Amino acid sequence: MSTAAERAPSREDFAALLEESYGENEAFEGSVIKGRVVAIEKDVAVIDVGLKTEGRVALKEFTGFGRDPAPKVGEEVEVYLERIENALGEAVISRDKARREESWVKLEKAFESNEKVEGVIFNQVKGGFTVDLDGAVAFLPRSQVDIRPIRDVGPLLNVPQPFHILKMDRRRGNIVVSRRTVLEESRAEQRHEIVANLEEGQVIEGVVKNITDYGAFVDLGGIDGLLHVTDVAWRRVNHPSEVLSIGQTVRVKIIKINHETHRISLGMKQLLEDPWQGIEAKYPIGAKFHGRVTNITDYGAFVELEPGIEGLVHVSEMSWTKKNVHPGKIVSTSQEVDVQVLEVDPVKRRISLGLKQTLQNPWEAFAEKHPQGSTVSGEVKNKTEFGLFIGLDGDVDGMVHLSDLDWNRPGEQVIEEYKKGDVITAQVLDVDIEKERISLGVKQLANDPFASVAEEGAGGEVKKGAVVTTEVIEVKEAGLEVKITGTDLTTFIKRNELARDRADQRPERFAVGEKIDARVTLFDRKARKVAVSIKALEVAEEKEAIAQYGSADSGASLGDILGAALKAREEAPKK
Repeated sequence: MSTAAERAPSREDFAALLEESYGENEAFEGSVIKGRVVAIEKDVAVIDVGLKTEGRVALKEFTGFGRDPAPKVGEEVEVYLERIENALGEAVISRDKARREESWVKLEKAFESNEKVEGVIFNQVKGGFTVDLDGAVAFLPRSQVDIRPIRDVGPLLNVPQPFHILKMDRRRGNIVVSRRTVLEESRAEQRHEIVANLEEGQVIEGVVKNITDYGAFVDLGGIDGLLHVTDVAWRRVNHPSEVLSIGQTVRVKIIKINHETHRISLGMKQLLEDPWQGIEAKYPIGAKFHGRVTNITDYGAFVELEPGIEGLVHVSEMSWTKKNVHPGKIVSTSQEVDVQVLEVDPVKRRISLGLKQTLQNPWEAFAEKHPQGSTVSGEVKNKTEFGLFIGLDGDVDGMVHLSDLDWNRPGEQVIEEYKKGDVITAQVLDVDIEKERISLGVKQLANDPFASVAEEGAGGEVKKGAVVTTEVIEVKEAGLEVKITGTDLTTFIKRNELARDRADQRPERFAVGEKIDARVTLFDRKARKVAVSIKALEVAEEKEAIAQYGSADSGASLGDILGAALKAREEAPKK
């Protein structure tokens, strides 16, 4: 007699019996099976899955997100079998998991073929949103929601819409989708279709969608075109907002279409008459016009002559006298000025203007008012190694070269006596209007010592070898500063030229005001140089005395000869 334990079927026997009874359904845990709704109890559907037991599924698993209507009694549905029997003797089944299993299979096929799938955004999570893909839950990153960042996603929730699957991991149950790629794809198709119907040179209407510093984006009916700020008007437009406003309807011309990038360049000024046509006839070189300063740069100022026509006044053509200043210190924006046309280039659309040409040349004005030889006064503006710069009438400068500071002394020495701010008087030597130079001289206000030299000086004819009378002006250790009497010439007698005998070559032997005869050893009127020597006079007199009153063979001493010569010299005027 067998025991109860021996009569109880084993687990394998039970599985065999189960498979035998329900083989067609392959009712194994972890699989999707078919069942029939046998009852609806409140919010739960009672489903017979053919296992001689029933399972329960919440109705919301059927109707969630408006996917399906609630099942009816007798209707066949697919459910996921989690467990054949629980503690209550019921099968544990799920409609959501059945749908999820079905969805994964479909989604994997769509992912492999890069097809769009339909889903519903139903919740917001950190970094994005969750999307129901007919049972499978996917993650939608915030960056993949739209082409442009959107503030309110409310209108997108619980609305069926297409998505692209970016990533799938069945083992981890992860799916990442994108709504943005669908929009971009749709937009690209739309753009391609619109661009295909557009042509360069075509004139169409559009609506200003956005304004930037460099231009405005115009909606041409599904595609944007760029209206650059330089193509808004022929005149200078500093910012597009001066002419355009968002929402404004504008008439534009298609300048260029890039079919690869779908970029469209637009223009408004191209619909207006080009003001540069016949520009040379309207603005002949040399003509003067009235204009308005529109822009100031480091290199000059732009002046509007008429709407759409601007010319450049280069900084070098702005002022006769202000050479190294910023244009903004000469003119200001919106200032009205008179200008002269210097050059016109219709090809490059450039007009060169001059501001200073409408004013009198200050060097011409100075030359008219102060002819050569006239006397002017001015303040020392600057000292350089080659002379002094003097500020004159008309905001011009004149220069006194070192060589024109003094007749007798070196300019390097004389210039040290001047300092900035000193007011000095000078003579106009030359005015070069073309080179904008004024040459002045200080020494020319005094007599030229060489000009005062007569053919017959006080001590005889002033030339090399002549004997002249000099007056001691200053006694120095190195010699004597003397003036040739009867003239304005001064010169310096060096110590070794003061006497024939070395013992007498002492400057202190002489006194200021003392008159001394000397011999001219150098007189160069062109080089303005003169030199005299007492020693040379003594040597010459000695030679003359020897020649007249004795010789080396006469037996007379040098003292006797010189004595006779001096006596003859003293007696000569008495005859």
